[in-house]
Amino acid sequence: LMGMPTLASVAAKDMTIAEKVQKACSVPNKFRLYTNPDVIGVELGGSLKNVIAIASGFADAMNLGDNLRGALLTRGMAEMVRISLALGANPSTLYGLSDLIATCSSPMSRNFTVGSMLGKGKKIDDILAELGSVAEGVKTSKAVCDLAKKLNIEAPMANAIYEAVYTDITPEQVVEKLMNRKLKGEDSYNLK
Repeated sequence: LMGMPTLASVAAKDMTIAEKVQKACSVPNKFRLYTNPDVIGVELGGSLKNVIAIASGFADAMNLGDNLRGALLTRGMAEMVRISLALGANPSTLYGLSDLIATCSSPMSRNFTVGSMLGKGKKIDDILAELGSVAEGVKTSKAVCDLAKKLNIEAPMANAIYEAVYTDITPEQVVEKLMNRKLKGEDSYNLK
């Protein structure tokens, strides 16, 4: 990434293979790999974060403040963990190098950029044409909603982003729906 130091995970059930890849691909001062036996968790972390990044960009464009963006990351992580646990991942993997913070904070992030444009009221077809590259969170939002429904897991952030992407809901209506959900306790890992 433009010569900047970067860290990532290499996941494999066979740690001998993961360690070989780690040693072969790590570059001193530039690219550092960590091994992880939780293939499911690494894969899910790498994809689910993109939906949360769209939400973060959305909130940023609407000038909803740092508190809400922080809450989106926190509640988004809880949503990611609920889904990942149901699919057999180790929840601690999600707190690793899934890149949630960078993806949700950087204007260089394609998914953050999509969220920002959605938050400004642009339509998804125009956004994707302007972007000219893939923003994985767009299609992932639909997949997460389908999966959460199948597993009977709450995924309010994925649902909100799905609506922002695939329906004519306004940015203000998206925020209103999220903020006016039924009040409840903060049981992050509740699978319901």
